Amino acid sequence: MRILVATDAWHPQVNGVVRTLTKLADAAKGLNVEGLGVEFTFLTPQSFRTFAMPSYRDVRLAMPRPARIAKLIAEARPDSIHIATEGPIGLMVRRYCRQRKLPFTTSFHTRFPEYVRARVPVPESLIWRALRRFHAPSRAVMAATPALARELTERGFDNVVLWPRGVDTHLFHPRAIDLCLPAPVFLSVGRVAVEKNLEAFLDLKLPGTKVVVGDGPARASLEEAYPDAIFLGEKHGEALADIYAAADVFVFPSKTDTFGLVLLEALASGLPVAAFPVKGPRDVIGDAPVGALDHDLHNACFAALDISRQACVEFAANYTWEASARAFIDSIRAVGAVLPGGNGGEQPRFVA
Repeated sequence: MRILVATDAWHPQVNGVVRTLTKLADAAKGLNVEGLGVEFTFLTPQSFRTFAMPSYRDVRLAMPRPARIAKLIAEARPDSIHIATEGPIGLMVRRYCRQRKLPFTTSFHTRFPEYVRARVPVPESLIWRALRRFHAPSRAVMAATPALARELTERGFDNVVLWPRGVDTHLFHPRAIDLCLPAPVFLSVGRVAVEKNLEAFLDLKLPGTKVVVGDGPARASLEEAYPDAIFLGEKHGEALADIYAAADVFVFPSKTDTFGLVLLEALASGLPVAAFPVKGPRDVIGDAPVGALDHDLHNACFAALDISRQACVEFAANYTWEASARAFIDSIRAVGAVLPGGNGGEQPRFVA
């Protein structure tokens, strides 16, 4: 079974969408559907000319042409098409499918209304209306948590289904690491951008050391404004896993994330979470004794210091990428989003 994923977010970007799609494809390699293997291909900005996104020059937006989109889809010969993002590529693939009356699925990764509001004074209602219109023809709109799925349904989205996330426990796990920094170490990992609300963390009067891992348009100004914090830039793989394991509390100040993969990475590393009681951390953690959710982030940080690291590890073990991939594929099949002749049969004709 060949699944084509259209996404405007791709390497070298470092964010939850890119990590989710990469891990999804890796986990699917060991799955089969009715005796057939599963293969993912991606339609990404790497196939097009791009330009820097205003206010966020590290993110480049594609300039896809309809003929090029049609050619790439024809070459991929997919059994199913999934649109992961609402950007230029997502819009163009949506148009392609609509014109040819082909079924497709979509996923909801980013809370664009809050994201845009942090940068431009645009009414959230207008953005939600545009998002509803984008996802309306989708056979299944995939959401990461039950709470997000309920919210989308309440906002008028149709065909919302659950697509849970996972964590690589082979990479992220407790280990003896010393960063040689004054303890306790309070860590935050993610894009260093205005919507991540990092000032709420950096403004706190905390003992020990504040560490920020990640890069983004706000990094230079935050480094200048908070000289006592340590900014390590982007980290990946074992280097990132070591930092998680060496910290004492993971601080997640964002109020706009739909999920927050970094929460699971921290928990798998034995790192308790301090966060606001908002969607994202509340959906991941719930009532589990692995995090402190408080409208007073200062109190949450101190409460998290007393949480069992072993409880965090055991909680994260329930989330696997294999289960996530299975849920994704099962949703595609359940809603009839396999293309005519797909899943090993005669392939449909894809034309420009």
